[in-house]
Amino acid sequence: MVTPAIPGWLQPLYPFAPHAFSTPRGARMSFLDEGPRHDEAVLMLHGNPTWSFFYRELVQAVAPALRCIVPDHIGMGLSDKPQDYPYTLATRIDDVASLVASLGLKKVHLVVHDWGGAIGFGFAARHPAMIGRLVILNTAAFPSPRIPARIALCQTRFPGTFLVRGLNGFAGPAVWMSMHRRCLTAGEKRGFLLPYDSWANRVAVDAFVKDIPMAASHPTWATLDRVATGLKNFTANPALLVWGGRDFCFNEQFYTEWRTRLPQAQAHYLADAGHYVLADAAHEVVPQITRFLRQVQSSG
Repeated sequence: MVTPAIPGWLQPLYPFAPHAFSTPRGARMSFLDEGPRHDEAVLMLHGNPTWSFFYRELVQAVAPALRCIVPDHIGMGLSDKPQDYPYTLATRIDDVASLVASLGLKKVHLVVHDWGGAIGFGFAARHPAMIGRLVILNTAAFPSPRIPARIALCQTRFPGTFLVRGLNGFAGPAVWMSMHRRCLTAGEKRGFLLPYDSWANRVAVDAFVKDIPMAASHPTWATLDRVATGLKNFTANPALLVWGGRDFCFNEQFYTEWRTRLPQAQAHYLADAGHYVLADAAHEVVPQITRFLRQVQSSG
């Protein structure tokens, strides 16, 4: 089982050789495995509509000292994009848990962004004793009563699916709407959008949006509620909250909720950074996150 070759133009920005894993449902998951091969690793989980490309600078900073595992969720990035996969939060947690088990990891430090927060803390709720340090970037792992109107529109079958899959109306605008301090370079935009170049390849972008539960009747509500309940297990874990304040979706209400749920967290609020905070404020936050994660070594 192999992953697609990295295009030559992308290699300077994404200088990795991805690995492949078969999920319990038989889909090929592409993932990065960088750094020393220990049974302790930093697990970085992306959301929608990004992929492991989002974490590329952090991986290069952290991997010389700590193992970094960075999957592309099924339907995203360089992973398979089956048209009939169960693209639900529960399935995504299953996929990550199976990957971690296959690698024989005994301890996991989480870095999560966007929908990766619900996936990561869903995994953590199942394996609380495995979890070490936590890095939280513009995300949620609990139900919310609000959703931006433009995302609510994308949740509809029509015109939502046509906008997301036909016009690339979710991943496309994200490369400029998610930035505020600076603009992505042409190469960065091309990298973010590489996996989502057709109706078929945007299947999971659309499914991710539709899997956001806004009522208890939604199939994913119960899963997300269990994830939220599990957060109480991590109030003693070292945690770092890094937040872009110019996020139209994960706004200050989510930031405040995290401060309440994980009161021990070091909080770094960047009022002028956007949703892609790791890209928008890389020079500031990548070194900060790296220092925080590398404390694993000094603390044993």
